[in-house]
Amino acid sequence: MAGRTAKAAAQGAAHHLTTDDGAPVVVRRSARRTRTVAAFWENGTAVIAIPARFTAAQEAEWVHKMVAKLHRQGERRAAAGRRRPATDAALAAHAAQLSAQYLGGRAQPTSVRWVSNQNSRWGSATPAEGTIRLSDKLRPMPQWVIDYVLLHELAHLLVAAHNAAFWKLLEAYPDTGRAKAFLEGVSFATGRGMAGPDTD
Repeated sequence: MAGRTAKAAAQGAAHHLTTDDGAPVVVRRSARRTRTVAAFWENGTAVIAIPARFTAAQEAEWVHKMVAKLHRQGERRAAAGRRRPATDAALAAHAAQLSAQYLGGRAQPTSVRWVSNQNSRWGSATPAEGTIRLSDKLRPMPQWVIDYVLLHELAHLLVAAHNAAFWKLLEAYPDTGRAKAFLEGVSFATGRGMAGPDTD
């Protein structure tokens, strides 16, 4: 993939670049970008942003590198998806890992399980019993969203209310903001503005 992309760039055919799986590649030059190079997906197109001063050879080199990077990132995301905790035991083990990583291991649930009867919540916790339940509607969602909901419920084992102390616990997780926005979007799309599942 990357080799053919770089060759095409060297030949000055940047607007005809494609990845090995047929996705178009667009090179964007920016006068404001002086040294850094970025790569990202935009509506199914691989976009490579480079400094305007780059020569054709530099463009070819960086397109080669960055398309390969996008490919590796895609492989990692796919692998992460395959490693999603499918069973209750795997979910409990994953919860322990998240607690150790983001909550200092202080949240120690007695049980963590998937449930199919939660239609108004993404997850729920019972601090007095130390139990956590996640809606199986989360299963097809990105892992970083599932992790947010699981961390949300783990935090409830430490702080029951949605107060400042509770949200402070979630500051360490880098995807808290976008996960909340993602779930709000899903709820809106599902209910067309009506209240959807939530974390509690």
